Formats: sequence, structure tokens, C-alpha cells
Amino acid sequence: QVHLVESGGGLVQPGGSLRLSCAASGSILEINAMGWYRQAPGKERELVALITPDNTTRYADSMEGRFTISIDNVNNMVYLKMNSLKPEDTAIYYCLIRYYYGATWSRGESWGQGTQVTVSS
Repeated sequence: QVHLVESGGGLVQPGGSLRLSCAASGSILEINAMGWYRQAPGKERELVALITPDNTTRYADSMEGRFTISIDNVNNMVYLKMNSLKPEDTAIYYCLIRYYYGATWSRGESWGQGTQVTVSS
């Protein structure tokens, strides 16, 4: 089982910035991808960004150009730098890891508990 711990959420004014961090620990043979999703009140969980160990990235259209995802393959960490934050970015942000484990290289997926990001004046 892989455990994820997120940090870096909080309250920020519109136009401000935040950096989220997520650390993965557990039995990981190889990371397939890490990333971030978010869920606002009354809405479905949606993709923010994904990244693979070779730094291939995928962003949701509304976040590309404002958000930057990065990965630390040595320490199994993923980061999300968020700039020019808007009130509509307010949500719980969840970290995700997709990985291989075990003698048969099984595929696994784990989610973090989430970190609250609130954008308000």
C-alpha cells in the first residue's frame, strides 16, 4: 500500500500563489504517473495536472499557463505551483499516484486525503 501526504494548502487572495507538495511512501517498484485533482463544493472531482517520471505533463485547459506540475523521482514527490489564483480555484486538492508494485508488477493507484485551497479576499 502506498501512502500520500499533501501539504501547502491554505487561504490566498485572488492573484496570489501557492505551492502544493505531495510525498509518496510505501512499496513502489516504479511510478507510472503522479498528479493532482481537485473537487469544489457541489462539483465532481476534476483533473488539474498529471506528470510522468520522464516529465511528460498534461494539464486541464483552464489551468495550463497558470499552474506548473513537477516531479522529484528520487524522493517520490510531486509539486503543484499555482499562480494567478482565482476564486473559482477554491477546492480540495487531491494528490494521486499510479505505480507498479510486487513481484508481478501489479498496477496500483492511491489518493491523498486532500488539502484545502481557498482563494478569497
